[in-house]
Amino acid sequence: MANARADDRSSAWSVFLIFLRLGLTSFGGPIAHLGYFRDEFVTRRRWLSESSYADLVALCQFLPGPASSQVGIALGLSRAGYGGALAAWAGFTLPSAMAMILFALGISRFGTAISPGALHGLKVVAVAVVAQAVWGMARNLCTDAPRVTLMAIAACVALLEPSAWGQVSVIAAAAVAGLLLFKPGHRAGHDPLPITIRRRTGAIWLALFLALLVGLPLLTQVLPNQTVAMVDAFYRAGSLVFGGGHVVLPLLQAEVVPSGWVGNDAFLAGYGAAQAVPGPLFTFAAFLGASMNLTPSGWIGGVICLLAIFAPAFLLIMGVLPFWERLRRSLRTQAALAGVNAAVVGLLLAALYQPVWTSAIVQAQDFALALVALVTLMYWKLPPWLVVIGCGVAGWLL
Repeated sequence: MANARADDRSSAWSVFLIFLRLGLTSFGGPIAHLGYFRDEFVTRRRWLSESSYADLVALCQFLPGPASSQVGIALGLSRAGYGGALAAWAGFTLPSAMAMILFALGISRFGTAISPGALHGLKVVAVAVVAQAVWGMARNLCTDAPRVTLMAIAACVALLEPSAWGQVSVIAAAAVAGLLLFKPGHRAGHDPLPITIRRRTGAIWLALFLALLVGLPLLTQVLPNQTVAMVDAFYRAGSLVFGGGHVVLPLLQAEVVPSGWVGNDAFLAGYGAAQAVPGPLFTFAAFLGASMNLTPSGWIGGVICLLAIFAPAFLLIMGVLPFWERLRRSLRTQAALAGVNAAVVGLLLAALYQPVWTSAIVQAQDFALALVALVTLMYWKLPPWLVVIGCGVAGWLL
């Protein structure tokens, strides 16, 4: 028994080192991350087959939360159990999280020494990054008139009702519309995922996920405390966002900017800086936690918000895996997911306008800089971190 536990720890440590290297080098956003994972774990290490990996990606895209991080958590879980899941997440997430907290502390401590033009350049590059995400997702997910219509309706509703619960209502309505509008075909056979969790255990994880989702808002009413409010806001954002890191932008903006927790300029500057670091975009939460105008902030605030926004990813992966085989064969599930995906693009389109565009594009040279950044990202295929640095320098010079 002792030897088995030692082997598990050694295996979890190996998983941590593998994902740490990916966390230090995986630039380019969630789609690029999934490509890195495929090369590393399917082609090179042969941890699982091509079809198993495709199924795992499909599951994580079906769930709310950061898809690439959830794939990593599931891979670690399959390799070394719960310790491996935690090791995979830590290795992939900590480098960018630490960088974002340090950036937040730098702005708060040396804000007057940082050129306002450079910070504005970071806000401008966010326009290009979100526009690229909208375009890429629309091409893949909005492929016919009904889907484009759902996208447009979702964008309009999100602009008129920019609250977090308004966006959740959009997602729910889009799922119902998908059930009514779309008739997906049957999928071919596949290899089962190399992960075994009992259904009873999965049900416990799902029950904990729902208990926190419902209980935290109630707790904030009973116990008005800043830390509890932060955990509630970031846990809810991690629980309710579909479509990856960029789509969390409107949810987080609706939580932290109107409440005065984080200023809008700092919010967009941090979002721009998040494009320059490797790893998951959800580590933007660490920047926001460290930037809080109230306590806790700094390192403690960053860690609290980071753990809160990623907690749903753990609970959902471990809770849904035992039931995925049945879900993936359901045509109704596939139809609902098609509607949800179209609405996700609409939410991101609304975020492109408010707050990204309205806060960053205030004169002609801002539009020109955003256009140059978009072209370099989409057509010249320059690394996002290089484009971010270039926009910061251009903002400082202009």
